[in-house]
Amino acid sequence: MADASHLPLHGMRVLDLSNVLAGPFACHQLAHLGAEVIKVEAPAGGDLARQLGADAALNRQLMGVSFLAQNAGKRSITLDLKRAGGKAVLRRLVAGADVLVENFRPGVMQRLGLGYEALLEHNPRLVYCAISGFGQDGPLRELPAYDQIIQGMAGVMSITGDAHSAPLRVGFPVADTIGGLTAAMAVAAALAERDRAGGRFIDVSMLEAVLATMGWAVSNYLISGQEARPMGNENMTASPSGSFRTADGLLNIAANKQQQFEALARVIGREDLVADSRFAQRQSRLEHRAELVAEIETALAAQPAEAWWPRLTAAGVPAGPVYSVPQALAHPQVAGRGMVAQFVQPPGVGRDIRVLRTGIKLDGQAPAVTTPPPTLGQHTRDLLVELGYDDAGIRALQQEGVL
Repeated sequence: MADASHLPLHGMRVLDLSNVLAGPFACHQLAHLGAEVIKVEAPAGGDLARQLGADAALNRQLMGVSFLAQNAGKRSITLDLKRAGGKAVLRRLVAGADVLVENFRPGVMQRLGLGYEALLEHNPRLVYCAISGFGQDGPLRELPAYDQIIQGMAGVMSITGDAHSAPLRVGFPVADTIGGLTAAMAVAAALAERDRAGGRFIDVSMLEAVLATMGWAVSNYLISGQEARPMGNENMTASPSGSFRTADGLLNIAANKQQQFEALARVIGREDLVADSRFAQRQSRLEHRAELVAEIETALAAQPAEAWWPRLTAAGVPAGPVYSVPQALAHPQVAGRGMVAQFVQPPGVGRDIRVLRTGIKLDGQAPAVTTPPPTLGQHTRDLLVELGYDDAGIRALQQEGVL
């Protein structure tokens, strides 16, 4: 999908004033849906993600892996928003934009004179999305938020791991990512109704966004008063459903229905389990979960996971191997669907890079951006010229320290 005119957000301009992950990830989704995204960064270092990642050399070049991961397809302009000239440039950008996304602490943009109400004077149709840890009001509104803090306060860590290891954080920044996806969804919805409603102020709380995705873990407590507990790889609602040891590693099996359990017993050569009073019914299997797991793992020890899971799936039992990240990326199911993009020798990096696209397909194709992640301020001059600044005006901004 190189031709962005076929993408649903083609013609929309998004100003990305955000840093590190939640906001940039939201704008990453919007860019892949066809929006033009302009990343507005501070002149001194830009997005902190430019200095984060596993490659120290790239961090020194301000092209850290954490930045490369969610900024392809964007243009970068550097502005000091504490200076009058920087504010003036941003207001010009806002006048021609459709969306502004920021993840400063609540109140920062208002103190700069660049809050939602002030910017509406320059663009009454502006969709303004503010992402923060706890939302724009409430007793914690002023606190900074980091992914692990939100995981802890949302209850995610309390149910991650097992009785011996919990609480544990999820192994990737799930709160930031959920916050970004929530913001992208809300922005797309606001754009869909903008002709009717005009501008919108979107307040995304990462804490609330995570809670909204926790499903049964929250609903069982709200409705039934049952507090979730850490169960490791086990499924709280069904047994046998979880991760099981085989001859060479773990295999995920989700035999949640009676017929799936019976099929599992046949495949592993343990039809006797179906008649065992401890395992015959759904509730009894839950009550004797540990004993059932032991019986199944004894049978699975005869062969490796890669031998078992095709046989199980062929019999109608949901099953799958437990892969590492490299294994997942190399699998034909992922590798063959355009999930990974490659950029050849992008500026500031010095070698080819591969980054993820977004997890959707439109009309059978993976939406793709055509330009690599930008170097800091790479498009500053071009954008200023587009805004009507001449050489003298640009020199004045440079002398003021705006750029």
